[in-house]
Amino acid sequence: MKNYKKPNKNLWSGRLSNNQLYLHEIISCIDLENETLQKKKEHSFAILGYSCDEGVRRNHGRVGAADGPDMIRKMLAPLSNHFNNQFEILDIGNITCKEGNLEATQDQTSYCIASLLDHNIFPIVLGGGHDLAYAHYNGIKKQYSDKTIGIINLDAHFDLRKVDQEGNSGTPFFQIAKENDVFKYLCLGIQKATNNRELFEIADSLEVDYILNDEFNIENNHKVLAILSDFITSVDHVYLTIDLDGFSSAYAPGVSAPSPLGFSTAIVIKTIEKICKSNKLISVDLVELNPKYDIDNSTARLASRLIYQIINYLNVGKF
Repeated sequence: MKNYKKPNKNLWSGRLSNNQLYLHEIISCIDLENETLQKKKEHSFAILGYSCDEGVRRNHGRVGAADGPDMIRKMLAPLSNHFNNQFEILDIGNITCKEGNLEATQDQTSYCIASLLDHNIFPIVLGGGHDLAYAHYNGIKKQYSDKTIGIINLDAHFDLRKVDQEGNSGTPFFQIAKENDVFKYLCLGIQKATNNRELFEIADSLEVDYILNDEFNIENNHKVLAILSDFITSVDHVYLTIDLDGFSSAYAPGVSAPSPLGFSTAIVIKTIEKICKSNKLISVDLVELNPKYDIDNSTARLASRLIYQIINYLNVGKF
């Protein structure tokens, strides 16, 4: 595979217990070029890195998100293992972007995600720019072409910009909408300051559901969860994408586009719990971590803890 980079086992390090007390002690690294994925029964997760910020560059953002996946792995490694013995987590490496060929990177990522789903392995995809969403959705559709896939995006931005010659990190959901007869899209945390009037008009024309940032908070928890429940009921499967730049920069300074007035962790944890316990979530990604601008790896640590919560809520935890 031209853009494939096998997993780096050295990223998975930490305190040794000899009793599998930490995640780095149970991780299995799989080289997709030399090893074959096995069909799983349940409780299997795979980490796939989307080591690409070409879409961010095309969208006139600050690059650096290509280094995000490996930094999240480093922050995941020392976390405690409280999961049951049936739990399995694989690291299957990164898809990279060579010579600015974003489209080739997206195609290969879609293929890998479809393969994971075909093997009954839950994909946890780490970005990289939010152009990952276009690849991710297409990978899901390869496996579930006859199902209605609902996209739930935790983000400050719609990412519904019209495509001008080529896609970028601001266009993925517009591309998905234009290529599919059914477009089910819920955005949580949208900020008026970072989405112009035309983007709101596009969202309305595509019948996008959204909650503005000043309403996406723990005080408004019951209304948020009610809207979330209605959306989940209307689809067969859910794809969750979490853009770290939607968080307040107090939590997530290391992103491509920081948001000083973004949302908090409290409402996000409640939202994630609701989605996971719906039994409709089939894949997730976290995007836009930019280690170059992070402070004490706080944004990478946040991403790792969100992944940890997702795994726990998917009925594999002991607590």
